[in-house]
Amino acid sequence: MNIKQSGFLVFLLALASISTNAQVKSVGKVTSVNIHNQQVDIVTDNAFATISVYSANVIRVRIDKQQLAADFSYAVIQTPQQTKAAITQNAQEVDIVTDSLHARITKIPFLVTFYTPDGKVINQDETGFTTSWVNESVTTYKKMQDGERFIGLGEKTGNLDRKGNGYTNWNTDSFGYATNADPIYSTIPFYIGIHHGINYGIFMDNTYQSDFNFGASNNRFSSFGARGGEMNYYFIYHTHIADIITSYTALTGRMKMPPLWSLGYQQNRYSYYPETEVFRIAGTLREKKIPADGITLDIHYMDHYKVFTWDKNRFADPKAMNNKLKDMGFKLTVIVDPGVKVEKGYGTYERGLTQNIFAKYPDSTNYSGEVWPGLCHFPDFTNPKARAWWGTEMKKYGDDGISGIWNDMNEIATWGQKMPDNIIFDYDGKKASNLQTHNVYALQMARASYDGAKAAMGKRPFILTRAGYAGLQRYSAIWTGDNRSEDSHMLLGVRLLNSLGLSGVAFTGMDIGGFTGNATPSLFAKWIQIGAFNPYFRNHTAVNTKSAEPWTFGEEVLEISRNYINLRYKLLPYLYSTFYEATQNGHPVMRSLAIDYTFDQNIYNEQFQNQYLFGSAFLVMPFEGDAKFGKVYFPQGKWYDLYSGAVQTGGEEKIIQLSSNKLPVYVKQSSIIPMQSLVQSTSQKPTDTLVVNVYQGEIPNKYVYYEDDGESYAYENGSFYKRTISYDPAKKAITFDKVEGSAASKFNNIKLVLHGFGATNKGDWNDDFASYLTPISKFDPQGNANAAEGEKVKSMVIKNSSAQFTINY
Repeated sequence: MNIKQSGFLVFLLALASISTNAQVKSVGKVTSVNIHNQQVDIVTDNAFATISVYSANVIRVRIDKQQLAADFSYAVIQTPQQTKAAITQNAQEVDIVTDSLHARITKIPFLVTFYTPDGKVINQDETGFTTSWVNESVTTYKKMQDGERFIGLGEKTGNLDRKGNGYTNWNTDSFGYATNADPIYSTIPFYIGIHHGINYGIFMDNTYQSDFNFGASNNRFSSFGARGGEMNYYFIYHTHIADIITSYTALTGRMKMPPLWSLGYQQNRYSYYPETEVFRIAGTLREKKIPADGITLDIHYMDHYKVFTWDKNRFADPKAMNNKLKDMGFKLTVIVDPGVKVEKGYGTYERGLTQNIFAKYPDSTNYSGEVWPGLCHFPDFTNPKARAWWGTEMKKYGDDGISGIWNDMNEIATWGQKMPDNIIFDYDGKKASNLQTHNVYALQMARASYDGAKAAMGKRPFILTRAGYAGLQRYSAIWTGDNRSEDSHMLLGVRLLNSLGLSGVAFTGMDIGGFTGNATPSLFAKWIQIGAFNPYFRNHTAVNTKSAEPWTFGEEVLEISRNYINLRYKLLPYLYSTFYEATQNGHPVMRSLAIDYTFDQNIYNEQFQNQYLFGSAFLVMPFEGDAKFGKVYFPQGKWYDLYSGAVQTGGEEKIIQLSSNKLPVYVKQSSIIPMQSLVQSTSQKPTDTLVVNVYQGEIPNKYVYYEDDGESYAYENGSFYKRTISYDPAKKAITFDKVEGSAASKFNNIKLVLHGFGATNKGDWNDDFASYLTPISKFDPQGNANAAEGEKVKSMVIKNSSAQFTINY
């Protein structure tokens, strides 16, 4: 090759390099900086950016190729908090410093690094990539730290630690999804990173299809990006993951107190019809002494699947049916789908046309897609007028006495799974295509259902959704969709619920027994045991499967089911108080061990990653239905076997024997657990004695006990009963603080029960078997539980005074 040829080749390679690089546009270097108040506005070679202090622990980053649009979010409801922040610059960088967080923006090139107050790197842009665009897709690349872990991201399959995997957010109707399927139903683009004793959270608020890469097929970076729109993320730093979740839910909102009945056992099926079948199920639950509060009707209650209608042949008088069910202690939930059948004379359809509230093509014609009823139009729930219309349509359900609304098929699901991109939505007056609206559609449907049901029912409604976006916890519970009757799905469901909890959603559940297929007796027995320790406790199975009510699996499974459902109902004071905590700080009811034991590497081990805390007290250890032995890990501390009271030292692995009739559950040292007498539904009053269990430990503990009427919004105006119960091992004291709130407790007496404290010389204490806890290690022929032998505790009954008092032991 001669010199001319060689030079020409170099020229071609350089030209190819320029052409390739032109496909990727980076932010470039900073050309101007404007500092004002708590915000820095930056112009770069190729972009505009705003970095703002949202609070002392939260910094927001916005970047776009063009001037940033007016701020708008369906997820974020918090406004920036006035925060003491120092913002300075020099020729090389801009520094933003609060008392909790330090952000540095390097100017050449634009690059963001976050530091702890003492100068440790928390998170930094990958120097070679930072933020860049490929066509309309925008991605931010972060340097992957040594040993970094990633958790959360909402309803995502896979392991607790998401390192080495990539995920896509595009709400998808995933019938019978595989245990590694992605995406599935909902989108929560918020994750937590962990490394070197540091943890942080990143929430990317962008409703386009988004992608997260946690070192999948590379060892250099993690990244997050979207197929359109701006780069918009919130960086959250705290020393504890629990506080990261609190800050995230301050941004996106927290749940309201749920109706008490919705925490009870709910019996579902696709489908229960006609009316006589509903009463057969309700009657059998009562006859067999299986406590229950809810029955759900799937799509067969409707007239040819048309939303807001009843099949009059199957349900001639819905209001009368509901009244009778309420007399039996049951609340009814009905399914609603977004598709409105195109049918002349159908009232909901005609009123929707008149109100002009359906999603449209660019030529202003209504989009039609096929679902259960046939061709349907779809309400544009991003339009305030459509949300109001939906609420008006819901009034009929309120009149009929419905207590719960189940939002299904709201990904949006249509046959063929290919809703066109060119459908136009109102997007609260801003207009947006399906590409931008798809992931947030379900959130706005849940919002419309919540607001409509609240007005129609006059009480707290129970709202359930299959799909959603960040912030869905403000309106709805969520369940994990059409799972399978398989052991792997049962354990996947545990991880899905834990991940949703890490992502700000406290009210979560899965179909107990599996939706598709037929559970074996051993699988169902184990699943219902786990379900008793899920926030939302529903048994559900599909059409053309075997019946899956607890009594259909034989007497032994019936006994197991009854005992664990009984335990659930006795724990309602504990569970209701735990939900109250979720309304205050966003902490989940079902808690990954990563929240409290973040830097214990054992909890990320695939052998132990399914273990979780139910509230703050119970360590739950799920296993396959027919497993005979299981390897478990006890985190640091001291743990009490729930059934025998035997003590287990933390920081240890152990192989334990498993049985079909017992789920391994342990109680954390120093726990405070309020319980009540057994009831068959929440409409039945328990006895007037609240049982407060205190477990001996070396660490002090405070527990907030909470009551209200369980159905109205009066608690928002102070009508509640709340008191803090403290355990101080150093002072050998248990203190009940002064009552807060204007409501009286339903309990006149308190039975204080001490576990693991040993002998005491106090003359007013009595030996007592823990019969209130109903140990379930043995069964007699009648199906009643026998007390565990030899478990003695110290107990006393005291008057429930509203004043502060202390018990010394």
